[in-house]
Amino acid sequence: MKLKHWIFIIIGLHIALFVGLWSMQRVNVKPNLEIGQEIDQFNGVNVYYNGGVRTVTGRNTTADGYNLGLKYQCVEFVKRYYYEHLNHKMPNSYGHAKDFFDKSVKDGQINKQRNLIQFTNPSQSKPKVNDLLIYKPTLFNKFGHVAIVSKVSDKEIEIIQQNPGPMGSSREKFKLKKVNGLWNIKNSRIIGWLRK
Repeated sequence: MKLKHWIFIIIGLHIALFVGLWSMQRVNVKPNLEIGQEIDQFNGVNVYYNGGVRTVTGRNTTADGYNLGLKYQCVEFVKRYYYEHLNHKMPNSYGHAKDFFDKSVKDGQINKQRNLIQFTNPSQSKPKVNDLLIYKPTLFNKFGHVAIVSKVSDKEIEIIQQNPGPMGSSREKFKLKKVNGLWNIKNSRIIGWLRK
């Protein structure tokens, strides 16, 4: 084939990839669910459907003015969970999911921005139910992700999350392994967890 033909094919593939990614981030691919519809709950705190991962329908604040985050995003769920179930307000009530983890804080020390104890993945401390799990950003998600640990055994954890992506589920399980005295959640995106 001629070089010109290959250039058109490559450009066409790039356009298709861009349109596909844009659609997955902004379009509701589950028409049987409405944005804001309850899809799960944990300890009485609801998880809501968000449609495309970048869907934003306003800011959620409490009656006393505390910022919970953008409605139906992952951050809004974990902050609402900590506020409603654990009676916890974070000193810094803003930021993307990736901002919850402070790289300058050592394993087992206090993260002052969130007023929570921070653990790295892997850590000497085993994850516990109610821990806030933090994911690093990726090429396709520059904001990172956060979730709540809902179950823990010696071999795996289960998380509950809001806005996991258009094809994701509100619940997900990861293997947990203890090696050389350190607990490791077997997911390269998980950078650590926070605990009240």
